[in-house]
Order: sequence, then C-alpha cells, then structure tokens
Amino acid sequence: MDEYSRFVDWDKMDVTAQSQDAKELTCTEFQELKQLARQGYWAKNHSLRAKVYHKLISNIPCRTVTPDANVYRDIVVKIVGKRSSSSLPLPEFVDNSLVPTYCLNAEGIGAVRKIILCIANQFPDISFCPALPSVIALLLHYSKDEAECFEQVCRILACNDPSKRLIDQTFLAFESSCMTFGDLVNKYCQAAHKLMVAVSEDVLEVYSDWQRWLFGELPMAYIARVFDVFLVEGYKVLYRVALALLKFFHKVRHGQPMESDSVQQDIRAFVRDIAKSVSPERLLEKAFAIRLFSRKEIQLLQMANEKALQQKGITVKQKSLASPKRQNVHLAVHAENFKSEIVSVKEMRDIWSWIPERFALCQPLLLFTTLEHGCSLSRFYSHSEGHEPTLLLIKTTAKEVCGAYLSTDWSERRRGGNKLSFFGTGECFVFRLQPEVERYEWVIIKHPELASAGTEPESHASPASSTLSSAGAPSDPSDRLSPFLAARHFNLPSKTASMFMAGSSECVIVGGGDGQALYLDADLNHGRTSHCNTFNNQPLCSESFQISVLEVWGFRDTMNG
Repeated sequence: MDEYSRFVDWDKMDVTAQSQDAKELTCTEFQELKQLARQGYWAKNHSLRAKVYHKLISNIPCRTVTPDANVYRDIVVKIVGKRSSSSLPLPEFVDNSLVPTYCLNAEGIGAVRKIILCIANQFPDISFCPALPSVIALLLHYSKDEAECFEQVCRILACNDPSKRLIDQTFLAFESSCMTFGDLVNKYCQAAHKLMVAVSEDVLEVYSDWQRWLFGELPMAYIARVFDVFLVEGYKVLYRVALALLKFFHKVRHGQPMESDSVQQDIRAFVRDIAKSVSPERLLEKAFAIRLFSRKEIQLLQMANEKALQQKGITVKQKSLASPKRQNVHLAVHAENFKSEIVSVKEMRDIWSWIPERFALCQPLLLFTTLEHGCSLSRFYSHSEGHEPTLLLIKTTAKEVCGAYLSTDWSERRRGGNKLSFFGTGECFVFRLQPEVERYEWVIIKHPELASAGTEPESHASPASSTLSSAGAPSDPSDRLSPFLAARHFNLPSKTASMFMAGSSECVIVGGGDGQALYLDADLNHGRTSHCNTFNNQPLCSESFQISVLEVWGFRDTMNG
C-alpha cells in the first residue's frame, strides 16, 4: 500500500479506518501539534503517521553518540548470525512472555527480536525495560526497514532532555513509576482504588501492571493513538491513559462478580478486549478529562518515590524473591500486634489504603496517646517531633471518630518563631470514620485551576510557602521527604488554599481559610471543626466536641528494622 508497509499484515489492520487522503503536516508549534495529535489528525493515513513519527522522533534531543541505522546494519549479522529469529533468547531486561505482535507479518515479528538484541548490545546500561518490545513492534509498522526502526527506538532511549522523560530503563525508574501511578489512582480514581484495595491482596502488584496495560494488552489501534500523543506530550500521557483504563474498568465491572480469581487478570482481559466497550477516541477523551497536576509536580512525586526505594535498597529486580513492593494493607496493619483505642484493624487498613505509596511500605507505630501520655500539648509535640508523616486520630465523647494525615514534621512549626504559621504539603488530608467514612483532600486536587494564577509568588505567598522559603527550604526537592504538592511550588491566588497544619503552645490547627477542619486546644480536651477552604470539607464531627481519646501514629520502616 505504501513504502512503510513492509512489516504490516494488512489483513490484521483495520483498513476501514484508513483514509488515503493526501495530507501533510506543516505545523511546528507545540500547541497546534498537541491538538492535532489528540484529534487523531494523522491516525487515519498510514503513510502520514509514519512521516510524522519520523519527524517527531528526529526532533528528540539525544546524546551525542546515538546508534543509527548504519550501526544496525554493521552489527545485526554479528549478533543474530544465521539463527532463526524466533529462537533468539531475549535479554533479561524485557519480559520474554510479552512481545506484542500487533498487526505485524512474520518478517515483522522476527524483526522485533532482532532489534531488541541489537539494542541490548548498544545500551548496556538498560537493566529493566518491559515497554521496549511494544515500542519496537509499533514503530515497525511505520518503518521502511529494520535499521530505520532501530534508529528511531535508539533516539527515544537516548533522549537526554531531563524534562522529557520517555521510557523507563531501570528497575528503580519502573518501580517508582508504579508507586507514582498508585498515588495518582489514590488521588484521581478513588472509587476504583477502593475496589482494588477490597479485592486484591497486594494493591501495588495490580498497579505495577499499569505499563503492561498500555505496552502489551492494548490493541494496536489504541496504543497507536496513545503513541501519537505520547511523542508530542511525553510520559504524563501514559499516566492519563492508564488512569482512564482503570476508570472504565471500574465503571464496566462495578457490582459484577470477578471473572477470575485475580483482579490483575481481569483488568488485563478488559484492556485486551477494550474494543467491546470503549473506542480509542473515547479512551483519549476520558484520559484528557482527568485534570492531573503539572508535569513538574508529578516529577517531584516520582523523585520522592525513587528516593524511598533507594533508601530501602530496592534498586534491582529480585530474581528469586518477590520484590518488596507496597505492603498489603493486611500485612502492614497486623491484627495480632495492632492496638488502638480509637480505630479497629479494618478501619486502620482503610486509612492505610489512602496514604502515599512510599509510606505504605511501613507499619503503623503509636507515638502518642492521651490515655498513656496525658492531655498535654507539649507532650503531643515532644512525642510527634522527628516523625514525618504522622496520622492524627480523634475519638469524641459522642463516639465520633475523625482525623488527619499530616505530611510534615511538627518541628516545622518553630520556623515561624512565636507567630502561628502554617506549613505542610498538599499530601495532607482530613477524614472522618464514624458515623460514616469520608475523606477530604486538598481542594486543588479537584480544582487545579485555583493553582494557576499568573501572579508573582511574593505578592500572594501562602503562609505555607512563605514559611518554607524564609527558612531556606532545600533547593533540591528530593531532599525533602514529602516534596510532592508542596505549596511553595505554586503561585497560589489565595493563601487560604494551602493552610495545611499549624501549631503553637496554645493550639493545633489542621486546615484553614473561612474556618478550620480541626482546632484542638492546649489541654487536648476540647476541639472545633468546620468547613475550611484548604480541604473544602464538611465538619468532621459535632462542630464543638470534647476529646475522649487522641492518638498520633508514625510510620515504622519494616525493611530497615
């Protein structure tokens, strides 16, 4: 059909979706390219898509010495020899069981393995790259020959723009991306996350499949549309589409019995058969309707997750042992050694399923309880300081239960001198458990437009951002344990949108702006709760309450003893 047809089995391709209208792509402006990619401008013309892919990939900034088509022609005979390509053993960094064929003919299927082996030869630093076979298989549909495909894949792998993340090439990068995806699910797909926690033994194991859904299970017509946008917009697109897949899975399967013993297998099957329920256009529409944070904020979260894994020594895939991923909440909160006067094991597990992935590797550690340490705010601080994050639990005399997840060490309160000043990050949230369960997150998660003011930070600095910056916050965001969504990364139009936590010798406050989500007095005896702008919450219990028991929990690193 055209010069890019050598490896295509046209009987498998949806030719009805192909248009032979002569189109050219002349625009170079990013915003226009972005719109055209999302609209599928080049999706219905095979030859045009091939040319656009070549153009976009040739514009990727790369290392000076990046293998090209000539290198492939030089090495392929030495590496493959006369062996049948189907018998070639694949390098350990790809999942041998998952080499998609899409709409490739026999020559194309063999070419995928040859190109993988040649890439392994030229990129000795790659240690884990399960997406690679899919990317090669996809690009072969739009390549004139193997060498051209090899060169394009090499350019993607050799991208040296630190702001343009493309494909994970180490286990550390891959594993932290799975944790980041889990965090995003927790923020943006709460109903689906609740289902995953309920039906899976290890929720991160389910989320560790997120790249496989895209680069393995998605049919050709879908992954090609995703790739159209990915080449223009980058890695964030992959998160968006995976979140959309999970939302559709939850919508289609909610209330239905599981098809297999494993939700992991059920999601894979759903994605493989997605054409039965969702079109490629509808999938992308859903993906772009999810109002994710900026690429910078997601990058900060990824860095925090990588750092947490490095600190735990999880940098390579374990061959014999299951890699220590997110603790199953049933393992993290042991029935036999967990004891709280406020929450049951089941309730603590519910709370544990809400916390960021990098802390879910830990177990709960009781730091302070009014029953043992007395109703003293100074003792509350002395037992809580040095721990980041912490979990605050309150039981009222009316048997209501509420609390807060607090991202930052209480010692930060001193940075404001004697003045009561707010600190913390947007990972903080408040919740109630009794009489009914409700979680309230930072208002900007659901309304990111509140964070997009085009004002100077000095003129509208929030107390959180001004306190942090005046104290000389580390310039390297990975130096902080909870950098994700820190208020200092935004020019907030309203300071009340980021009043996370504050403390003095007189009181503890969580959430601010036209009210406080929680206000506790110096005796830890009485409290108040009301709507506040930071969390856009309803009162967490009776608006004025008496404390029966208050507990503060920390996070014990079970892997480092």
